[in-house]
Amino acid sequence: MNIYFACSITGGRDFEYVYQMIVKALTGDGHEVPTAHLAESAVMALEAVINPREVYSRDVTWIRASDVLIAEASAPSHGVGYEIGFALGLGKPVLALYQEGCKVSKMISGNPDPKLFVRTYQEPEQAIEQIREFISQVSDAL
Repeated sequence: MNIYFACSITGGRDFEYVYQMIVKALTGDGHEVPTAHLAESAVMALEAVINPREVYSRDVTWIRASDVLIAEASAPSHGVGYEIGFALGLGKPVLALYQEGCKVSKMISGNPDPKLFVRTYQEPEQAIEQIREFISQVSDAL
């Protein structure tokens, strides 16, 4: 499956370890993750040399080509919110995960779109379980 993984970059990297665990699990399960580099510690330097229009064009191309979007939404991020909305607008299934106790925009948590799945987790391993369950659920419909 081609999976667009969305996570905070400029909004904060407090959950970087979780991002890395998620990407490792996805690629380990054989999925294609074009945004895997976003989980890397050096992502700020990697992305700093690309102009904003190129990032936008690249990312929307990747979202269009993806089967699903999985977002780790524990850290507030304009980009992640935009990517979730963009994917839903294309009719893509979206899983938005966040760590229990974190505040998530009500535009995400209150969205009734049947293709949006919002889940919480306590430990990164639970996030990975939620992801595998989501992939199993939506893969039948793809």
